[in-house]
Amino acid sequence: MLRISQYLRALAGQASAPRTSPPGSNRPPVVIWNLLRRCNLTCKHCYATSADSVFRDELDTPAALRVIDDLHDAGVKVLILSGGEPLLRDDLFVLSAYAQAKGFYVALSTNGTLINKQNIAQVHAANFDYVGISIDGLQATHDAFRQLKGSFASSVAAIRLCREHGIRVGLRTTLTQENHTQLPQLLALMHEYDVQKFYLSHLNYSGRGKRSRKLDARQQMSREAMTLLFEQAWEDVVQGRDSDFVSGNNDADAILLLQWVGVHLPEHYPRLEQMLRAWGGNASGSGIANIDNTGEVHPDTYWWQHSVGNVRHTPFRTLWLDQPDALLLRLREHPRAIGGRCTHCRWLHICNGNTRTRAWAEGDLWGHDPGCHLSDEEIGAPPITTIACVAH
Repeated sequence: MLRISQYLRALAGQASAPRTSPPGSNRPPVVIWNLLRRCNLTCKHCYATSADSVFRDELDTPAALRVIDDLHDAGVKVLILSGGEPLLRDDLFVLSAYAQAKGFYVALSTNGTLINKQNIAQVHAANFDYVGISIDGLQATHDAFRQLKGSFASSVAAIRLCREHGIRVGLRTTLTQENHTQLPQLLALMHEYDVQKFYLSHLNYSGRGKRSRKLDARQQMSREAMTLLFEQAWEDVVQGRDSDFVSGNNDADAILLLQWVGVHLPEHYPRLEQMLRAWGGNASGSGIANIDNTGEVHPDTYWWQHSVGNVRHTPFRTLWLDQPDALLLRLREHPRAIGGRCTHCRWLHICNGNTRTRAWAEGDLWGHDPGCHLSDEEIGAPPITTIACVAH
């Protein structure tokens, strides 16, 4: 995740640089926990391939409470409760309260359609540090992508209710060819409802998202979207607004930010480059971990095709810190040994090879990320020479 606003505030002297761990270090991660797989929506880009049905072998309440104890013992500080749709789980507020009592930063990741006047008081009383609500375009686009008419109106109503009750809210958007032109209106929606955070996610090829990769907003569209985010984030910094812009699932965004600062704030270019090198790029398998609904542990939420073990049987600390498997060790290399265009990339120390699951979906786990939006010239790749074969 690229913390755009935090870096720009640091450059403006309004905040310290984002805290980082040494790239590739063996550290307690941020844990994204899919409490259940059931969801009331069937979104086209769902990495969990959720549906409105009950899935077998999910962790019950006593097992989930033991997992929280386990994560606490492993030194985990940040817990993001996700799904499926977590509000469909009857013990959601029991689990969140237990985690908060242990000292976790607890965030809720929801589609928002189930937050209403009947339960907003309970959501407020849960005192989540942050509630992220997904909006993937304006009404027609969002409803089509989420495959439920009226879902946009329900999610926007949830944002309004949360803000009326003083809950810190983030608006999350997955960038696609269908919604990239609507990004200005989504940013306007953010300010209209006094939403503090905007998270732009690039499409990752996992779950139903793998089938939707033809919708991926490639190269120029992604670059234009990121430029818009940089401009809005900097405007908010200058005007003193309490906003937080971040992007995820494309660590090459950091190079675009560096280029933007080089043009608009050139005196800060060296410091930003230093901070980004300390950040180190993609953190799957090191700074990010995922626990799915059955207790399987993955390098991140898009790696459900690979489990490093199950917390029902083995403590998280053992799986993640004490006895990590071969894939985790490979992911923790910095910079990673990546082929293709990445081999000669001058920015590999910053992006760390970007998102491996997109490369995997294209057939080569350790090949270059097809979602990279940097040109060969920008990454410093040598020109491709063609040898002509002349027939005699």
